[in-house]
Amino acid sequence: MSNVKIKVISRNPEDYLRATKRDIQKIPRNYDPSLHPLEAPREYVRALNAVKLERVFAKPFIGCLDGHRDGVSTMAKHPSQLAVLASGAFDGEVRIWDLTVRKCTRNFVAHEGWVRALCYNPDGKHFMSVGDDKTIKTWKAEAVTEEDEEPTNTLLSMSVVSGITHHRNKPIFATCGEQCQLWENTRNEPIKVFKWGVDSLHHVSFNQVEYNLLASCASDRSIILYDCRESGPLRKVVLELRSNALSWNPMEAFIFTVANEDYNLYTFDVRRLKEPVAIHMDHTSAVIDVDYAPTGREFVAGSYDKTIRIFQNDKGHSRDVYHTKRMQRLTCVKWSLDNKYVMSGSDEMNIRMWKARASEKLGVLKPRERQALNYAEALKEKFATHPQVKRIARHRHVPKHILNAQKELRTIREKTKRKEANRRAHSKKGTIPVVSEKKRHVVKEDE
Repeated sequence: MSNVKIKVISRNPEDYLRATKRDIQKIPRNYDPSLHPLEAPREYVRALNAVKLERVFAKPFIGCLDGHRDGVSTMAKHPSQLAVLASGAFDGEVRIWDLTVRKCTRNFVAHEGWVRALCYNPDGKHFMSVGDDKTIKTWKAEAVTEEDEEPTNTLLSMSVVSGITHHRNKPIFATCGEQCQLWENTRNEPIKVFKWGVDSLHHVSFNQVEYNLLASCASDRSIILYDCRESGPLRKVVLELRSNALSWNPMEAFIFTVANEDYNLYTFDVRRLKEPVAIHMDHTSAVIDVDYAPTGREFVAGSYDKTIRIFQNDKGHSRDVYHTKRMQRLTCVKWSLDNKYVMSGSDEMNIRMWKARASEKLGVLKPRERQALNYAEALKEKFATHPQVKRIARHRHVPKHILNAQKELRTIREKTKRKEANRRAHSKKGTIPVVSEKKRHVVKEDE
């Protein structure tokens, strides 16, 4: 037994106890280089540098597609080719663009007057256009000869058609005008007509997940839901002002967002239309168009205040704002199917291409470069709530007329809240109910 060695864990009190009460508290030191005592300050500085560099390299504008002789009224994305874009103008001209070389590959006059809307068939071999001449025309997507510049099919409508959308799978498309009509590609008459006592409809959109569901925006400030298997409309919600456009979330079938005349966007859940899920505010003029990213987490909106704003679907304020000196009032916006680019059309005859993330580097990334960017993103997320990092990340330079309009709108909102608080304070208890901001903008819901 004398050869047995016993190891005992022991701690010297001099290593961790203070000699006197006034002495400095001793801290055990870990010599592991990855656990440095200044790790947090180091990471904070790196996060600060990362968010500063993000703003330095934020150059979202890529280029423009010019060639239209009148304002751009509408655009349509090809369902399977990322580099193909169709656009229509106020003078009736339709142009097909190759985005890789930024050139027009084909142009022709499709309608007499305004091209109201364009949409591609699911197979991508044909696309359809509607205009002020009360016609619905089908065109070949790729023209080889001059004969291909003529429409393959022309349908006549009794009234002006202001919108068109195609079913995801079936050879069915819907148009809107005086009423919502459902058509088949092989028939000259609509197979169904949906009416709900409104003067006119100006936008219609098929759900790309729940294929049989579609929605339209009406002139009586309402949003109407339809099911193409039913004989009549399903539900309707009326807002305070008119909605200009509607876009379905491509990942959540029950969510859609509308662009409204009251400078806001509203995200609704079809299962509960009494109040919006979220209100997105930052624009200072009427919002004209909206389009979702293929991920369903973000969407882009274009407004009459000459700016494009990118919103996260669960946030009330925009993530980014794009503007140029020459860009005038926006008429249409689209988010590319590869989630990298945003296209915008405006009434000064130009289509512009933007990066979806302003500071993102285009092209192939080396492994070390990708690793450094991922590390920077992780740091920015870790220190996102820090005042300095937050201030730099959210700061944007905007034109003077936008800045002044934002101040004016902020003053109006504060005045309204103050007035309601004063009325409630000086009235009998319960006479002036507290109405949430979400319920305030919905007038009524009908079924």
